Amino acid sequence: MNASDMRAKSPDELRTELESLKKESFNLRFQQATGQLENTARMKAVRRDAARVKTILNEKAAAAASEG
Repeated sequence: MNASDMRAKSPDELRTELESLKKESFNLRFQQATGQLENTARMKAVRRDAARVKTILNEKAAAAASEG
């Protein structure tokens, strides 16, 4: 998912997305530890998507704080 798609979502939707990314990251780490992980690039993609969601959430919070 790209940043423009994420910016269109509400903060609640972004928090839900972040929660699912954290769960996926947890599962990927376990798969790697047990030697079952086949697509190692997915770990990097999930970590970057989580960072992207956090950045957009912070941008939205800063915009809301500056408005009111």
